[in-house]
Amino acid sequence: MKPIKSVAIIGAGALGVMYGWQLTKMLGRENVCFAADKQRIEGYKKQGVLCNGERCDFRWVDRDHPDQTYDFVLFAVKFTAMEAAVETARGVCREDTIFLSVLNGIESERVIGDALGTEHLLYCVVHGMDATRTGSHVRFQNTGTIVFGDKNNRLTEDVKAVSELLERAKMSYQIPDDIRQKMWSKLMLNTGVNQVSAVFGTGYGGIQKEGAARQMMIDAMKEAKAVAACEGVVLTDEDVDQWLAVLDALDPEGLPSLYQDILAHRPTEVELFSGTVRKLGRKYGVLTPINDYLYETIKKLEAE
Repeated sequence: MKPIKSVAIIGAGALGVMYGWQLTKMLGRENVCFAADKQRIEGYKKQGVLCNGERCDFRWVDRDHPDQTYDFVLFAVKFTAMEAAVETARGVCREDTIFLSVLNGIESERVIGDALGTEHLLYCVVHGMDATRTGSHVRFQNTGTIVFGDKNNRLTEDVKAVSELLERAKMSYQIPDDIRQKMWSKLMLNTGVNQVSAVFGTGYGGIQKEGAARQMMIDAMKEAKAVAACEGVVLTDEDVDQWLAVLDALDPEGLPSLYQDILAHRPTEVELFSGTVRKLGRKYGVLTPINDYLYETIKKLEAE
């Protein structure tokens, strides 16, 4: 196994800063960078970046004039910025660079694979983190767990190398028996929770109690479950119930990320959620009326 010695992060949002600061502190500033275009770097440097009140001394690398190529590239952007992110990655990667995306959904791996190849692309979903970004300040209490693996669930040299990197960085991770099942399970959750919260204009408390919002959330999740089966991924009613138990334990005042985006007048990741379910529903002849409604409603909210 060839150890990972250099890391490039693309995306300085909540997750990028949270993971980037941990990697920088544990591996050394000289071994970790944020890659971006020159204009974006100038903005970051002028504004500064704080993580839990601590000023982050990040190393910034111009994607058009990189100082080197990197062993590992971590994608931590919104899906709406994914196309630009892969162009940034071109400047700092080489043929054996390992790629990992911590984005929601199941689509970012397709975008990375189409643009940069699939040989060293790992699949990933993250659980349990609570990082939020307000202006230049990122706050979190829980870094969560990075759940990742090879698409075919093999213990490859790349999987071993990333495991060793995360251990050195003291970052929690899991290698599941079936990474695609884990990714689809999280997508199923987000399809319900994130979207229904935004449409009903409520935090977690509004979908923790019985009523129209909670029922719509469950119905949206079951549509995602039906589509997943057509993709060869088995999700069960027990999986739905387990997510409901997790949801019911969250802070009632908390806001899912898609609703946060609506409130902040930012583009949402609706294409990752109902967008994905609707597209695959059409492909396999599965009706998705709840996700159709959520998609159309959220698009209207974005336009407003």
